[in-house]
Amino acid sequence: MPPPASHPVADSPFPCPVCSAPSSPIFTAGEHPIRRCAACHHRFAELIPASTHVSTVYDDSYFFGGGAGYANYFAEAALLRGQGARYARILRPFCPPGTLLDVGFAAGFIMDGFRTAGWQPTGLEPNERMADYARTQFGIEVHAASLEHFRPAASFDLVTMIQIIGHLTALHPSMEVVRTLLRPGGHLLIESWDAESWTARLFGRRWHEYSPPSVLHYFSRSSLLTLAQRHGFRLLTSGRPSKKIAASHAKSLLQHKLQSSGFRLLQPALRLIPEGLVLPYPSEDLRWLLFQKQ
Repeated sequence: MPPPASHPVADSPFPCPVCSAPSSPIFTAGEHPIRRCAACHHRFAELIPASTHVSTVYDDSYFFGGGAGYANYFAEAALLRGQGARYARILRPFCPPGTLLDVGFAAGFIMDGFRTAGWQPTGLEPNERMADYARTQFGIEVHAASLEHFRPAASFDLVTMIQIIGHLTALHPSMEVVRTLLRPGGHLLIESWDAESWTARLFGRRWHEYSPPSVLHYFSRSSLLTLAQRHGFRLLTSGRPSKKIAASHAKSLLQHKLQSSGFRLLQPALRLIPEGLVLPYPSEDLRWLLFQKQ
């Protein structure tokens, strides 16, 4: 498994972070090669995260600076609460409300949706401004730490990783921590982009998720199953989320991708999209999976 940097490394044997098989570069996104595993076909960015990776990549500019992040994370509060409430309804037949740890808590809006459905959330969020906001606004316990170093006093009924697993710098150590955090029979909810979706295949290297150093891993359903099963998780069910996206967020992502792809001439057309619009996202390249600890 590659060591935890924010700089590209020379083309050399670079094992798959999921199954440790050999990999090879297939194209470059920005300045970073994207590699594909020869065995499980997992795709990942060829870079070694530095010790400051999390604090620099997910600083305030990630939530408010546009680019590969958000133009204004707070402006999406209502959409994110709705997302949390929908997931709580999906989970109810499999796990009744209990204690929950959300990895990548941000400002707590998604978990506020879970909380209204009876869950008792705790957050894990390395950005101190986001963590402080959630503590102040919702009175929720939020730990400013990275997952692989988190050692809580209590265990949980559910761990949620909503659009987080692709950002992790240490996959296996993080998944092992998740396993120890869960009670026997506990559940793990993962929402992740699908690198083998028709959308990802259509756009190729210009697919919006190929955006290192923010996103490091590009899972398929099968590579995500491989990772989860290696850590003792059994798949219960999966599906495509019902998702909406703020126009401001969509425009920010498109502007960033067009600029980095050399299609700057198309950027003026994005100004025609009204800022306050809420757009339905087709979700064909996004999926969720619910696992149970064995």
